[in-house]
Amino acid sequence: MAVDGVVAGAGPVGRSADRGVVGPRGAGGEEPPRYAPEWLRLREGADAAARARELLGPLRIRPADRTGGPLVVHDLGCGTGSMGRWLAPRLPGAQHWILHDRDPGLLRFAAMAAPRAAADGGPVTVETRRGDVARLTPEVLTGASLVTASALLDVLTRAEVETLADACAGAGCPALLTLSVAGRVELTPADPLDTVITEAFNAHQRRAGLLGPDAVTVAREAFAERGATVRPHPSPWRLGPEEAALTGQWLRGWVGAAVEQRPELRGPAERYLTTRLAACAAGTLRVTVHHTDLLALPRPKGGGPA
Repeated sequence: MAVDGVVAGAGPVGRSADRGVVGPRGAGGEEPPRYAPEWLRLREGADAAARARELLGPLRIRPADRTGGPLVVHDLGCGTGSMGRWLAPRLPGAQHWILHDRDPGLLRFAAMAAPRAAADGGPVTVETRRGDVARLTPEVLTGASLVTASALLDVLTRAEVETLADACAGAGCPALLTLSVAGRVELTPADPLDTVITEAFNAHQRRAGLLGPDAVTVAREAFAERGATVRPHPSPWRLGPEEAALTGQWLRGWVGAAVEQRPELRGPAERYLTTRLAACAAGTLRVTVHHTDLLALPRPKGGGPA
């Protein structure tokens, strides 16, 4: 079975080829999207099951410090809006979500599919914006109660993560950044090529200055240097027979990216992929794809603990 082409979603395909929040670059027109809407919809259930609910407790105390007006949430690289559909019903009180993405089609879909009620029945309203994380400023986040993103950190550069941390620190708002890849994958039953494919895939993610599996470490340092209390938490995908469609798509992208990085793997990778897809179809394959969620709570005004 050929592994030509990388299935969007298993890892970054080229430099800046749609990091969600990234706008058009240069004078050559818009770049093709990195994540197809079909992939985003396919992974939404696994994302929802994986996100660290443990981080919502510390987050929920933040709105209590505010008086008047709705909770204002900026969702960076919103895609189809899955983060809002997961988070808005778990936060109490009226909310206003500002959805950022470079793709106007995704923005329209995300706005239409957004939830309309908070955890306590309060209203949820939505607006959309196109923008670039590399140009994010505290002014863009004026009045923000929370910045959030899903599967974004690992497709940013160090400079872009520092820009994000600067903007959040300047605006004094927390950030909940979910599902950043950790660079570790476990497949059962195991195969000798698992480690080889993993290492090649991780190298692919680090191409052209992207952070890939180093993203959470860089983000922790960036937010901590700006006075935030940073809390990471594991958020793995655990894929079994019920997620066979997602697992198959992920496998094609994961192996395809590894072969793109190391073309000499093509022959053994084709055989590996054929075997893995057969096991997936038979319901005998289990996959754990490790991610990390990160909550950064800014230092309160007055200099007390976050």
